[in-house]
Amino acid sequence: MQLINMFKPKEISHIILAIIILSFVVSFNQISKNSERGHLIIFSIIIITLIIFINIIAKKITAYYFESNIESKIWHLQQYSFKQSYHFKKPLPAGIIIPFILSVISLGYAMWLAILEFEVNPSSTRVSKRHGHYRVSEMTDTQIGIIAASGVIVNLIASIIGYLIGVPEFARLSIYYAAFSLLPLSGLDGTKIFFGSRVMWFSLVIITAIFLGYAFLLV
Repeated sequence: MQLINMFKPKEISHIILAIIILSFVVSFNQISKNSERGHLIIFSIIIITLIIFINIIAKKITAYYFESNIESKIWHLQQYSFKQSYHFKKPLPAGIIIPFILSVISLGYAMWLAILEFEVNPSSTRVSKRHGHYRVSEMTDTQIGIIAASGVIVNLIASIIGYLIGVPEFARLSIYYAAFSLLPLSGLDGTKIFFGSRVMWFSLVIITAIFLGYAFLLV
């Protein structure tokens, strides 16, 4: 699997937008206090880019194992209640609106890092396979949950590496990103993990909570 073929042009545009938004979010509070704004923004962009790509690549590799592929995009909110009749006429780009508004209102003291969601598409290889008389083109909730969970796990592992090599900011934000990825909201990864396996979701929540405890010590 070639890395260059893993991303589609439209997907790359969504990822770039996500990087720009989250770089603004994580640096908003410090920009007003730090005279070296340019260095701060560049540092934030590098960290956020690494965190997002580590997460997405892990999920793409896991999806490849299940003979499928995923495409990441900005998170859109379609329903504002559990009832299907309670929905927006057009999907709301929550991945853009929520992080930006929360950062501005809180003056950067509150961050929202849940910004991307993904769709799973079975590959042509998977579609062509048969078990008896039935095609196995459909992905199960468990498989989709595992794909989403792989991103969380890799972010947590990356946070350990970041701490060991002396980049606490990368370690801290990796943990935060993993924590937000577990939120069971709309099309976010946490929803996919939760419906894929309750045990897997609760296990990751407990592990991530432990990591968050250490992350607060890095502030």
